Amino acid sequence: MQVLRVAACQINTVVGDLDGNVERILAALHDAEVAGCDLAVFPELAVTGYPPEDLLLKPGFVADNLRALDAVARHTRGCVAVVGFVDRGHDLHNAAAVCAGGEVHGVYRKRHLPNYSVFDEQRYFRPGLEDPVLFTVAGVPVGLAICEDAWNPTGPVARAAAGGAQVVCNLNASPYHAGRQEQRERMLGTRAVDAGCALVSVNQVGGQDELVFDGASTIFDGTGVLVTRGRQFDEEVLVADLELPHPFRARLLDPRGRPPVEPLHVVAVGERADDEAARRTSRAGAPVRPLLDPLDEQYQALVLGTRDYVVKNGFSDVVLGLSGGVDSSLVAVVAADALGPERVHGIIMPSRFSSPASAADAADLAGRLGIDLRSIPIEPAHRALLEMLASTLGERPPNLTEENIQSRVRGVVLMALSNELGWLVLTTGNKSEAAVGFSTLYGDTVGGFAVIKDVPKGLVYELCRHRNRQAGRELISEEVLAKPPSAELRPEQRDDQSLPPYDVLDPVLAGYVEQDRTAAELEAEGFEPELVRRVIALVDRAEYKRRQTPPGVRVSAKAFGKDRRVPITNRYPG
Repeated sequence: MQVLRVAACQINTVVGDLDGNVERILAALHDAEVAGCDLAVFPELAVTGYPPEDLLLKPGFVADNLRALDAVARHTRGCVAVVGFVDRGHDLHNAAAVCAGGEVHGVYRKRHLPNYSVFDEQRYFRPGLEDPVLFTVAGVPVGLAICEDAWNPTGPVARAAAGGAQVVCNLNASPYHAGRQEQRERMLGTRAVDAGCALVSVNQVGGQDELVFDGASTIFDGTGVLVTRGRQFDEEVLVADLELPHPFRARLLDPRGRPPVEPLHVVAVGERADDEAARRTSRAGAPVRPLLDPLDEQYQALVLGTRDYVVKNGFSDVVLGLSGGVDSSLVAVVAADALGPERVHGIIMPSRFSSPASAADAADLAGRLGIDLRSIPIEPAHRALLEMLASTLGERPPNLTEENIQSRVRGVVLMALSNELGWLVLTTGNKSEAAVGFSTLYGDTVGGFAVIKDVPKGLVYELCRHRNRQAGRELISEEVLAKPPSAELRPEQRDDQSLPPYDVLDPVLAGYVEQDRTAAELEAEGFEPELVRRVIALVDRAEYKRRQTPPGVRVSAKAFGKDRRVPITNRYPG
């Protein structure tokens, strides 16, 4: 029985940082070499970072990416490295290079280009149409596939195995959403069984704008058994020994009686050196790490997405308005976990309608987290703006205009701090509010990153309680969790005076926004018709607002932003 030692290198690349990505690749490759690996597999487009989007329209960027790949190849030795990059022929291709001994031995071009959800690969790439090639690594025939290729049951994985591959390497940049890893593993285990060969699936890790990549790389044997699983939301070089049965025996005993297929062309890449084999005094077997529970998974996605957005964009600190409410409390806790409390600044901005209890709750939270807290009352600016507008607007009872002025003053204050001190402003609105437009444009929507923009209100409460359980104490006090949600922009205001209760609203929003149900379909499912019509009207009317809000972490299967593309000018009635 042959044994192939493989390293699944899930690294956190940065889009466009070609030199930095080369350093990350080579550092992981060094770890794989020290571990005595025959093969090191890297994520999809590891050289450029994923997704590079319209950087691919720059010929200079593509040329620089090819030079970066050459730099990786020059540093390879006996351990074969499979590295994702952008290949340039007549068109551009999402590709993987097989590098060893200081050179590139061959290239595989992705055949199935996703063009749904957050993916837009057909805008930039052409599919590879060449016959696939196998590469022998330490005497083992190895095939290649890139991300979407593996989702096709009759695609490149099946073809490589039928043509003689004992191992197929699948390079991925597969974004996270809740429940995604279970879907991946069901598919990958099935693909390995159907192909009858081992499958090494490596996924990128890290945040990129709205997207979070969760790692959790996996290796399956040819019977579909999960050999190892990498950490979620963390970099890792995952090393394992693959025991590979003789392929002719497996084919002869396959009860499916498949017709013979012409073997694929094989390119010899590298053999295991005798001294390298001698260094192996023990078997390498990384553990099958358990998956995080669903709430912790989503919370870690928020933390990683926030950290990488701040750090990769060159900010040191963040600032947010602390209202004493549950949303700003959750954002503050996420930010403190992502960056450290010393880099988080909370601002209390009381107006004439702010309750003393809310200010006390905000101060209490800051003390529990150890973050910086400052108070900047907005009443002088609020009063001055009302007086300034009085001659034009005339005398009238307080209304929504006055409420929005308060929110916009707060936005001005936060942006002034950002301008002067270089802090990134975090907004605190949740998905339920964003969906129905329960926000003030150029007010509480002002900022650079919207941490919980894809987190419905009900989930906000669940995540707060989850983080408290993790801490073993109340980071977010029960008083904050128990009080009715309120923007406090008018006397005794509560959210449920303007909106349906969130436990009623959220299921309708999930059906309309995430599952693309029509009004008729929602009503057929038992939702009250008047509620459905009202919610749909609010969602559609708020589309122009959402287009002007900052990016935020995607944790659901369908988020506002790259994912959901609905026309602003739109008269379809639900």
